[in-house]
Amino acid sequence: MELVILQTSDIHGHVLPIQYGTNERADLGIAKIATMLKQEEEKSKYVLKIDNGDLIQGSPLLTYYMKYERNHKNPMIAILNHLKYDGAVVGNHEFNYGHEALEEAVAQSNFPWLCANILEKEKETPFLGTPYIIKEINGIKVAVLGVTTHYIPNWEEPAHIENLVFADALKVTEKWVSYIHEHEKPHLLVVSYHGGFERDLETGEATETLTGENQAYEICQHIEGIDVLLTGHQHRSLAGEVNGVTIVQPSFFGQEVGKVVVKFEKEEEGYSILKKESMTLSTKEIVEDEEIVELVRYYEEGTQKWLDEKIGTAKESMKIDDVFQARIKEHPLIEFINKVQMYASGAQISCTALFNDSVKGFDKEITMRDIVSNYIYPNTLKVIRVTGSDMKAALERSASYFALDENGELTVSKDFSYPKPQAYNYDMWEGIQYKVDVSKKVGERIVFLEKDGAQIEEEAFYEIVTNAYRAGGGGDYEMFKNKDVVRDITVAMTDLIAEYITKFSPIDVSVNHNWEVIASEKLE
Repeated sequence: MELVILQTSDIHGHVLPIQYGTNERADLGIAKIATMLKQEEEKSKYVLKIDNGDLIQGSPLLTYYMKYERNHKNPMIAILNHLKYDGAVVGNHEFNYGHEALEEAVAQSNFPWLCANILEKEKETPFLGTPYIIKEINGIKVAVLGVTTHYIPNWEEPAHIENLVFADALKVTEKWVSYIHEHEKPHLLVVSYHGGFERDLETGEATETLTGENQAYEICQHIEGIDVLLTGHQHRSLAGEVNGVTIVQPSFFGQEVGKVVVKFEKEEEGYSILKKESMTLSTKEIVEDEEIVELVRYYEEGTQKWLDEKIGTAKESMKIDDVFQARIKEHPLIEFINKVQMYASGAQISCTALFNDSVKGFDKEITMRDIVSNYIYPNTLKVIRVTGSDMKAALERSASYFALDENGELTVSKDFSYPKPQAYNYDMWEGIQYKVDVSKKVGERIVFLEKDGAQIEEEAFYEIVTNAYRAGGGGDYEMFKNKDVVRDITVAMTDLIAEYITKFSPIDVSVNHNWEVIASEKLE
């Protein structure tokens, strides 16, 4: 007998194969995945479908739904119901719109949501009540355990995760794998972990700072009794085996489906696993499923109308031709975002990032489409009080984004490009004057740091505004953790940007060039 496990992960609300910034076609979206799932089900008699998390946040369609259509069913849940998914795992971005939005999605689902390690604080029981499921498939007993990266409190708004405990994913997985084997005695045990690999799959060498955010490698090495590990969170394309555990991770935005084929042989006392194989299937050549297109038509029409709303104008274009150049020499878009943050918060110092390399900036005519395409996260802002020493440490963390290649030219450090791009962790600042010298050692690259002509004092206190993710220490900005919050701005940044443009249109796009990135010494 053969069982096929089909896994999706990190869909992030992408349904149709389009880029909302331009409405051009793109090879992504769960509408394409739907076609692939149906094709696989036609080929295989026994199929198990699991979503591995980060489902209900991340696209303009979901932003529009959360802002205006919450009285209707969540389109992503409607799709998974239609496709008859067997289960879903809670991802970190499931909390971005608050606990209530997640509970609504769970209540609308015809499938169970799995999460063993996020617990109710008082009861210390799984907050969704379902750590694992058992599926009986043609005499084969399959257990699927769901776990989630426990690093969420480092990123998420405290109000969104109030009264929840995020237990160590590795320890909880070990506990439940032992329990399931003892009490359920499955023929196949699958762990679906919304987290990724912290080490190279072949050498075991660390590929990131070992914070506990990603523990998949350690799970494979440390815990006995796992047959298949479904992973995600890192947006990587992976398939193979680690310490006898079959693993898979299917990219992001619906570009791939993870597939695991498990063959069993009949024995006198049941079944045993004969063979396991994993692979990723690209949706590139797949046509979208028309039933899914029709299912989201109402939401899509509303989204497109909302995106085309004209918000205001700029005196000059803020288009980005080269995102790398925009990170080494101040660009009008970056100064503009920092100005919005400072205006909304009253803080005199601000930092922000270009979140990814697809950011295109604004033209003179600015629509809502421009805003949500350039500012892709539902961030809110916090003003925190930090010391001058904290500020310098944060700038050094950002300065580690750069490296010098063999020709002595500026490039992106491997630490920010592998195992996944992390441009969102490189901040650029306003309200201070600073210089980054990439030819210096990491940790010693801030060679000039002043505010209003005076040197930043290490022991003095300063108020800075940044997004809530960064204010909580997200992105290895440990120096910001547990700092005093002076002000909490709860309006989403996309709304703050729109309000600013409306009020000050045509907006000024001048740049004061308060920072620069250099390499004072070339490599020989």
